[in-house]
Amino acid sequence: MGIIVQKYGGSSVSDIKKINIVCEHIIKEYENGKKVIVVVSAQGKMTDQLIKEEMEITKKPDRREHDVLLSVGEQISIAKLCIFLKEKGYDAVSLTGWQVPIITDSNHADAKIKYINKDRILNYLNDNKIVIIAGFQGIDEHANITTLGRGGSDTTAVAIAAILNAERCDIYTDVDGVFSSDPRKIDKVFKINNISYDEMLELSSMGANVLHNRCVEIGKEYNIPISIKSTFIKDSLGTNLYNNNMYLKKRVITGITSEDKVAKVKIIFKNKKSKSLFDVELFNIIKVLNTNNIKFDMISQMTDQNKLKYISFCINNTDYENVISILKVNSRKLGLKKISYTENLSKISIVGIGLFNNSDIIYKLLKILIDNEIKLHMITTSEIKISILVEKNKLVDALNYLHKYLMVKP
Repeated sequence: MGIIVQKYGGSSVSDIKKINIVCEHIIKEYENGKKVIVVVSAQGKMTDQLIKEEMEITKKPDRREHDVLLSVGEQISIAKLCIFLKEKGYDAVSLTGWQVPIITDSNHADAKIKYINKDRILNYLNDNKIVIIAGFQGIDEHANITTLGRGGSDTTAVAIAAILNAERCDIYTDVDGVFSSDPRKIDKVFKINNISYDEMLELSSMGANVLHNRCVEIGKEYNIPISIKSTFIKDSLGTNLYNNNMYLKKRVITGITSEDKVAKVKIIFKNKKSKSLFDVELFNIIKVLNTNNIKFDMISQMTDQNKLKYISFCINNTDYENVISILKVNSRKLGLKKISYTENLSKISIVGIGLFNNSDIIYKLLKILIDNEIKLHMITTSEIKISILVEKNKLVDALNYLHKYLMVKP
C-alpha cells in the first residue's frame, strides 16, 4: 500500500462543517487502500489572533516563547480532526512536531527542518492508523519548540512525503490550484494545470501566497509529485508540479505575481582615487546585510561620470529602518557617502521557462508600461523571471495591463 500525504490549510479546518469535508477526503484515500498522513495548520485566523494578543503584551516578545505560543493553534486542529475521524469509526492518532519528532535548527519563528524521525509515523501506519501531524512546528536539539515561518505547514507536509517516499503530496486549500495572477487584483485570471518546480519556486519567492518556497525546494530535490487542490470542489484536479520542464517549453509565461510592501535602498560610495574592485565593495555590503539576517534582492550597480559608485537593492518595507540604521553604523567602514531609500513601491515578477528564448518580452513589457504612463524604478532579469519595481499606487493597473497583453491562456 502506498503512502499519501495530505495537507490542509487553516481555511480548510476553520469550522466543524469544513472539518467534516476534510474527513471525507481523508476517508476516501484510506478506503482506497492508501496509508494516509495528514498535516494540518491552525484553524482560520487563529495564528493571527495569537499574534495580536501577544502584541498587546509586548511589541518585542521573546522569540522562544513566541514559538511556544503560536504552536498551540496546530495542536487544537489535529486534536479536533482526530476526534472527528474516531467519531466516524476510523482509527486516527495525532502527533505534534515534537512527538514525531521533527528536529529543526534553533532559528525561532523561521526554523529549518534538519531531520525527521519516521519510526513513530511508520509504526502507526503499520497499525492501519490515520496519522494526523501538526504542521508549522518542530523542536530543536535543546528541546525548544520551534516554528517554520508563515506557510511552514506546506514544508512539513512535503518533507514528510520526502522522508517516507510517498506516492504524492496533496496540498488542499480554499482555491483550486495556481492561477496566472492574483484573482483579488485581476479579473480574468486562469488556472494553470501544470507547472514546473522552478517556476513555482520563483512565484512563491516573489509573492504568490500559494506554496511555501521551502516546500517547493524539497519537492524538487526529492522529486515528490505535488498537487494543489481545493478542499471544497469535488474531485478537484487543481495544479500539478513536475520536475520535467520539457513539455512546458512551448509556454512563454506561466504567471505574474507581485509584492506590495517593497522599499528601494540606494547607496552612494565616496569618490576614491584608488582603483578598488567594485565587486569587493558590493560584497562588503552584502556581508553586512547577511550578518544581520536582512533579506534583499534586485541588486543593481553603476558608476557615474564623476566616478561615484552606486548600489541599489530592494528590501521589505518593514526592514527599512533597521537596514538604514545598520548601514549608518557601518558607513565609515564601508566607505559610504550617502544612503537614501524610496518606500511605497511594489514588485511585479513575470515567470516562465519560455522567457529565456523570448527576448522581445522585455520590449513588450516596457512598451506596455510607457504607453500606460507607469514609471519603472528598477528591472532585473534571469532565465525564467523578469522583475520590475513600480509605484505602489500603480500596482493593480500595471498587473492588469501586463496580464492582458502578455499572458496567453493555454
